[in-house]
Amino acid sequence: MRELDKLNRLSESSGHLPRGVGMVSGVIALGLGILSFLGVLAFHFPAYLTTPELRHVYDVELLRHILFWSLMSGGGIALFNIVLDRARWLSGSAFFLIILAAMMGGHRVPVGEFADNTPYIGLDWLILDLLKSTVIFVLIEKLFPHRPQAVFRPEWQTDLQHFMVNHLGVGLVLLVTNHVLQGMFGWAVKDGIQGWVQGLPFWVALFLIILVADLVQYWTHRAYHEVPLLWRLHAVHHSVKSMDWLAGSRQHILELLITRVLVLAPVFVLGFSKDVIDAYIVVVGFQAVFNHANVKVSLGPLKYLIVTPNFHHWHHSQDVEALDRNYAAHFAFLDHLFGTAVKSDRKWPSDYGVLGDYVPNGFLKQLKFPFTWKPEGSSAGDNSGK
Repeated sequence: MRELDKLNRLSESSGHLPRGVGMVSGVIALGLGILSFLGVLAFHFPAYLTTPELRHVYDVELLRHILFWSLMSGGGIALFNIVLDRARWLSGSAFFLIILAAMMGGHRVPVGEFADNTPYIGLDWLILDLLKSTVIFVLIEKLFPHRPQAVFRPEWQTDLQHFMVNHLGVGLVLLVTNHVLQGMFGWAVKDGIQGWVQGLPFWVALFLIILVADLVQYWTHRAYHEVPLLWRLHAVHHSVKSMDWLAGSRQHILELLITRVLVLAPVFVLGFSKDVIDAYIVVVGFQAVFNHANVKVSLGPLKYLIVTPNFHHWHHSQDVEALDRNYAAHFAFLDHLFGTAVKSDRKWPSDYGVLGDYVPNGFLKQLKFPFTWKPEGSSAGDNSGK
């Protein structure tokens, strides 16, 4: 029970981990232990814990290798700390999960035939995206930081909960999105237009799909700021006060559904090929995380064309010159074209979050916030209320 209390206190804390006492390596081992255990569960119940769109393209042997090395690495780190008596309570918990995952079959769990039309949660998507994001973006943020900041910065727990719910709910999101697209936009599908789009060279089609999606994203995003009812949802995303790779995950599930339907509608109507859509998803997935990251990059004149962390950080700023600015997700020139680009003598903003700080912290509180908030003397779309 003492170990459990320590784990709870660790999960509720923030700031830099002490060095040289096994805390950093212990957290890494625990993370690998948790992901490995969840991975074994996904292998045992693929019909209910994996995403159909992904399971058809998996290289199962590669996934087994990843799981094997996660088990070996997590177990080795944990055992090393236990032998040296470094944060035994932490590494002991990690080692327990590793052993449990191994006893459940580890990377050797057989996968036979299973039904493909069952209800599911996206546990596989959560595991892979969390592993990929932490490995890539934590490293980038440490190599090229914009400002000194701990990996476990304040309110990271809230954003991790948003990350988990939005990833596990991918099945619901896809189901609702596909149903709405078929019902509302099926009439607009034209064979001639789709044939022309599908005949475009790959790179031309990829540029076009990103441009079309970003045009819709721009005006949808702008509406979230200017329409009071929509701002209630979007304020949750803007309430994050520390920008990093996890910050973009703070998003109300209803906003996620609305935005996805509207942005994917023209993609559905125009009929882009699967290869182009897959490439677009990769671009969106990377840029959505990278634009929020605590990274200092300079693209020179390209900053007027492409959205960078610097560009998007201004959008999250409380600074007066930044309010209701920089809406684009991919192409910065859209904000310059429509007159909503930030104009400032300073290179970076100073403070992030909602002006007035009226959005509560905590996943459940933020889930209820749009339906319970009563603004005092300001319109929800006015920056005086942000």
